[in-house]
Amino acid sequence: MEGTKPKRYGSRNILVILGFLFFLAVIALITVGVTQNKPLPENVKYGIVLDAGSSHTNMYIYNWPAEKENDTGVVQQVEVCYVQGSGISGLAHKIEDINSYLNKCMDRAQEVIPKEQHRQTPVYLGATAGMRLLRMESSDLADKVLETFQKVFPSYPFDFQGARIITGQEEGAYGWITINYLLGKFNQRFSWLNLLPKKESLQETFGALDLGGASTQITFVPLNEQIESPDNSLHFRLYGKNYDVYTHSFLCYGKDQALRLKVVSNIQDVENGLLRDPCFHPGYEKDMDFREFFNTPCIPKDEKSFPFQRLKIQGTGNYSACLQSIRKIFNTTYCPYSRCSFNGVFLPFLQGDFGIKTQFPLIKEKYLSEYCFSGTYILALLQLGYRFTENNWENIQFMGKIGESDAGWTLGYMLNLTNMIPAESQRNPPLTHSTYVFLMVLFSLIVLAVFFIGWLIFRKPSCLQKGAV
Repeated sequence: MEGTKPKRYGSRNILVILGFLFFLAVIALITVGVTQNKPLPENVKYGIVLDAGSSHTNMYIYNWPAEKENDTGVVQQVEVCYVQGSGISGLAHKIEDINSYLNKCMDRAQEVIPKEQHRQTPVYLGATAGMRLLRMESSDLADKVLETFQKVFPSYPFDFQGARIITGQEEGAYGWITINYLLGKFNQRFSWLNLLPKKESLQETFGALDLGGASTQITFVPLNEQIESPDNSLHFRLYGKNYDVYTHSFLCYGKDQALRLKVVSNIQDVENGLLRDPCFHPGYEKDMDFREFFNTPCIPKDEKSFPFQRLKIQGTGNYSACLQSIRKIFNTTYCPYSRCSFNGVFLPFLQGDFGIKTQFPLIKEKYLSEYCFSGTYILALLQLGYRFTENNWENIQFMGKIGESDAGWTLGYMLNLTNMIPAESQRNPPLTHSTYVFLMVLFSLIVLAVFFIGWLIFRKPSCLQKGAV
């Protein structure tokens, strides 16, 4: 009997050691789980896009979490700055003004973006229809404007990625990408608790309509219809899905250039240098040099001499007459395809909802005086140009912003240049990190408990193995 005491004492020591090790294992698992799930310091990246339009330039600043760079919907607009003055095409004969043109907005960018990230922040300048028109007039002048910006940008503390004139097709495509990215149409997240996507995620992509000062764009995905004109067809693979997109940009049919086209088409109505224009409100009067209307590639230079050089425009404010005068600038009599918009350009049947972006950045006298024309022109463009009818009119949504981001082409442009929209869908783990840690801890505890209980059950204490001696 005396010989069993050391054995019993030894068994107790083993149990104490096992219990201690079990306790340490639990503490370790919990510590690892808490440490791994602790929020990391915020790591945010920034990007700047300059929208160099025909009548003005805007600067947009975006940011996004670095660790979620390829996720959809994570990029957000944090600042917009309106550059004072005209569009950059207006600087072609005032090149020296480019040196200070962006100073105010670049100073604002330095305030918004943390100083330690200035050198890593990319800046992109995309010039649109105004510069496309300037290039048509003089490629040398257009190149000189862009080259001067290239020389000026190193004076700012950012990573300048170049200045270029984007095509009308690109402008339409980037606008389409922006709208559908912000609306979450490209990527559907799946959850391990819900293997089917939500019903609203099955909706088709949005089409995009854009109206600027010198051009207008339409972009959408046709439904089971061949795009007859190859120049209007684009193919994208985004997040593992293919998109065959129709897009066209009508240069010279932005609001400002369309107004010139309309006024020149009404020359036969001028009497003694006076044009009574139904597209301006009653009481509106403006005296101007008539030759200014021909300072654009959109209007062919007419060599014949007019009996007047000064033109006085007097508003009469008549909607029906205004609409009739606007109709003249749309040629709908010629179509080499099965279906056209205007000017012989192929247009598939409209499909889905459309977001339309119109650009009137500041309410100046110019914009106020042209509101009558602008409203009538937008209506004519949608009905005569893009063939919207009462059956699909309700599909148009005017979008200034989606959330906190402008619904223009600039976000899509930056997403493309930074490769933040992958071709293939991201392969995310079925469990979140926090769920993974919780289950690991839980299952570890269960395993240890089962092991410990099994040890107690199947390994009898040594004091009981011999019975009574």
